[in-house]
Amino acid sequence: MIYTDKYYSPLGEITLAGTGTHLTGLWFAGQKYFAENRTIEKYVRDSNAFVKVRSWLDLYFCGICPDFMPDVELDGTPFQLLVWNILKRIPYGRVVIYKDIACEAANLMGIASMSAQAVGNAVGRNPVSIIVPCHRVIGCGGTLTGYAGGIDKKVSLLQLEHIDVSSLKCPK
Repeated sequence: MIYTDKYYSPLGEITLAGTGTHLTGLWFAGQKYFAENRTIEKYVRDSNAFVKVRSWLDLYFCGICPDFMPDVELDGTPFQLLVWNILKRIPYGRVVIYKDIACEAANLMGIASMSAQAVGNAVGRNPVSIIVPCHRVIGCGGTLTGYAGGIDKKVSLLQLEHIDVSSLKCPK
């Protein structure tokens, strides 16, 4: 059974989804791919997983790097899981480009190269945004692309992490 709750962030309403022990989804209201391929069955507020997630989000939205990780259970294709695990290793306050993730994925898969576009598709379908930090991925040349929650939220999340976004380019 999947449970849900709401978290009200400075950037808007966030829906949380989980098993009762693990977070399985975290989406801004109106986010692209919201709850894609997931059946939401019940609303509950007292899930242990959600208590930890709310604590993590409270710290994060105060501009503090949380020193713990909520229990997360990701469900996706083997390639998506590989990419999402790479995302989890991007440090707070840092950005990487899609090409870097593609190179790391190719290396882990034992192949010569990987398409940055394929990586972008996996990044965009990350079901646990913010905690699995897809907002820390930018395009070549510093382009702010590929955030399912919206570029405005991506910029705000990067600024929360004290990243200078003045040199990054917004898509037209």
